Formats: sequence, structure tokens, C-alpha cells
Amino acid sequence: MTDPSRLDITEARALMRDKRLTPRELVRACLARIAERDGEVRAWLHVNPRAEAEAAEIAPGDPRPLAGIPVGIKDVIDTVDMPTTHNSPLYGGRQPCDDAPCVAMLRAAGAVILGKTDTTEFAAAGRNAATANPHDLARTPGGSSAGSAAAVADFHVPLALGTQTGGSTIRPASFCGVPAIKPSWGLISAEGVKLYSQSMDTVGIFARSHRDLSLLAEVYGLPEGGAVPALPRIAICRPHYMDRADAEAHALMDDLAARLDGVAEVVVRDLPGEMDDLDALHRCVQMSEGAAAFRNLDMADDALVHGDFISRARREEGHAVADMFAAYDRLADHRRAFETLYSDVDGVLAPAAPGYAPQGRGPGNPVLNALWTAMQLPCIALPVITEPMPLGVQLVGPRGHDRRLLRLAELLAPALSRPLAAAEPA
Repeated sequence: MTDPSRLDITEARALMRDKRLTPRELVRACLARIAERDGEVRAWLHVNPRAEAEAAEIAPGDPRPLAGIPVGIKDVIDTVDMPTTHNSPLYGGRQPCDDAPCVAMLRAAGAVILGKTDTTEFAAAGRNAATANPHDLARTPGGSSAGSAAAVADFHVPLALGTQTGGSTIRPASFCGVPAIKPSWGLISAEGVKLYSQSMDTVGIFARSHRDLSLLAEVYGLPEGGAVPALPRIAICRPHYMDRADAEAHALMDDLAARLDGVAEVVVRDLPGEMDDLDALHRCVQMSEGAAAFRNLDMADDALVHGDFISRARREEGHAVADMFAAYDRLADHRRAFETLYSDVDGVLAPAAPGYAPQGRGPGNPVLNALWTAMQLPCIALPVITEPMPLGVQLVGPRGHDRRLLRLAELLAPALSRPLAAAEPA
């Protein structure tokens, strides 16, 4: 049998139903992989010491959809039995008294919470995660959901939760070469999650396959959105800010129509010129809501508070409260306009990252993600290139069409991952 740590959820559950794999064997294999690799990858801030014992209590025939499946949880999401530190020196001993609802639902579905994954401090700024990209340890896995993306990519767990304020799920998924979803805003409860921007922060999911993401969409009750046609109509969109993308991202976008030949009807449709302010609007709202989120840190007068949070709390970027409310209104207009402009297509393909993962531990540039987050749209990461480093695209659709978009991703993924001649990473 394949090393259990390399199975996706669907494969693992099938083996459990056939009594060819036990939850304990799966968890033990994942823990062995962590022991082998995490000294270099550093995806984890805390590993559950009771994980194997908890898995042993789950029967292989347990009918729950995630019974015995090990899961990583980004360390800005509350867990009742493990610390939630936000990767901040201010909260090193913090122990929540409850699970966040998004974690409680995983437990109810039978999952074993294997541990807490590393993150950019408060999923916002400050200190970076220590996590390395499993494909090249000198490079970043992306942020802020660094540990979650790397843990799935390096076969530590088949499933992990992250969050996204700008591009913190989709960009790490591209850098690490794994499927992921940032659902429509507001569909997965953000209670018990450290918030940076309350109108944008969204719980995201990393997995090994899009069929696994569809299973998680059922667990979280994401909406259907209708059927997918046999020959879907796909818009290829090069958003504003492509001047900040690297050569490999441009080459990938140029190649999409050929990859989808015979699989989808392709049209090219870029965003209208009046939407060129989306990144600025995103930043205005993010920083303005961040000023409220981190004001308590500025008032703490604690030497451990990173200067980034003081800067945000004091609105040093110059975004006035009136600017935030004006941005809300403008973004509402853009959301409606987008869904009208693309109402005749089944999905929109756009870059998931500016290029290959850069050197170091920085989170990477969110400019090609933030515009979609600002419009609160569902986004799905589709891995495309694997060599010399991973690089993917994102599939975007209208709000509330999340499961339909996942079915579309399953249809498109095999064609998109056809071999591509790629430039060497810088």
C-alpha cells in the first residue's frame, strides 16, 4: 500500500471503509513524516501529543466524512486543547477555552486535530513564519498561511485550515503546488479566528485534491450554485497589476487557452478600466479595519509589540475613516459589476501569484489576490506548473457558487496540469 501519509482524504477514507487502513495508522504515518521533515520545513508550532491516542478511539468503519483524518490548524484559529499563539511573543502561553466553530465542525465530522501550523504574526505583519517551502528550503511557502500550505504540500497532513485577508490562502497554495479554496466571504464562521479585516478575513482550506475540497465544502455547508456544463465557458483574465508579475506568470497565462483546448470554450476578458482601483480599495479597507483590530496593541505599551501593528493602529498610511466608508461603497459597486460582466461564463481564470516563490521567508506579494478578496468572491487554487517550482492559477466565480466552482475546478485541473516549458526561477 502507498505510504498512508501521501493519501488524499478520499483515498484514505476508502481504505478505512475497506478495513485496509486504520485512523491510528494514518495518524502515525503523518507523525512519522513530521518527525522526518519538520526540522527543515518547520510547518508546525505545536503538535498534538494525544493525536495517536485520539485516532485509536475512532473505528475504521466510522461513517463520519472525516473520521480519522488528521488536520492542521493555522495558529490564529482557536483550539480548546492546544495553544493559539498567533505566532506572537505576546501570546506565547495563550490557551483558548473553546474551539473556533470552524474547528468544532471538523471534530464533529471525525477529524483528528494534529496540531497548529506556523503563520505570519496575527496573520497580518510583524514577524514572518519560520516555515520553508518544501520544494526549495531557501524559498518561502507564502504567507500568512505558511505552515498550513507547507504541511499539506510536504505530506504532513492531507488537510489544513488557513485564512485569507489579501492572498494568504491562494498564494501559498500556488507557491507550494496544492489545491485550496478561499470561499465566498462570510460562509464559514470566523468566530474564534484572530481578525485583521472583518469584511475580508475568510477561513481557507488546503487539501491534496479538489475532490477533497468538495468534501470539505459539504462539511461546512457551502452553497451549490448549480450544475457545470460538459463544455464550460471560461474567461481568461489578466487583471490590472500584471506589470508586477514575473515572466513565468505571463507565460502561464499565455498558455492557458492551449491547455484548455477541447475541455472548455475560452474567451479573453479583462477587467474594465474603472476597476483599476481594486487594490487601493482593498488596502484602504484592510488598513482601516486593521487600525481597529490592533488598537489594543498600541495601547498596551509593551516592548514585544511589533512596530507594524503600532503603525496600523495609528493609521500611519493615511487612510481616514471617511476613506474606509467610501471604499465600502465603491467595492459594493465593483462586486455587482463583476458578477454582471462575467454572468455569461462559468468561471474566470486569473494568476494565483506573481511568479515562483521568492527567496526568504516573506509572505510574497498579494497584489494578484487582493482584488478578488476585496470583492468577497470564491477563489480556488489550481496547481499547474511543478518544475522548476510550483506555480498555479486561480478560478474565480460569483459569490455563493462555491461548490459549483469546485466541480468546475475538478473538470479543468487535469488539462491545466499538462506539461509546460517554464523559465528557471530567479
